[in-house]
Amino acid sequence: QVRLVESGGGLVQAGGSLRLSCAASTSFFSFNVVGWYRQTPGNQRDLVASIVNGDAIYAGSVKGRFTISRDNAQNTVDLQINSLKPEDTAVYYCNAVTVDKGRGITLNYWGQGTQVTVSS
Repeated sequence: QVRLVESGGGLVQAGGSLRLSCAASTSFFSFNVVGWYRQTPGNQRDLVASIVNGDAIYAGSVKGRFTISRDNAQNTVDLQINSLKPEDTAVYYCNAVTVDKGRGITLNYWGQGTQVTVSS
């Protein structure tokens, strides 16, 4: 059973920074895609940033302010969030995907989420 655990959320003023971290119970090298999503009440969970085949991909609203990275030594996937805005307030979820081509299935794993609140 794969477990993802997020940390680093909190309350911060607009313009501030946070660093979110996601730890996994297995090596992140075992996943095809790793990333971060966020969700606000009543809305769907939206992709923020992901690493696919070594390349970082960002949602347009966060490009230039968010940086996703993988720390191989710590086995974490981190999200550095700078220049925070009130509209960044959300629960942030870590996501990891394994594609089993042999069985033709895709396995999605999620953390429990960490709250980020940005005050104006």
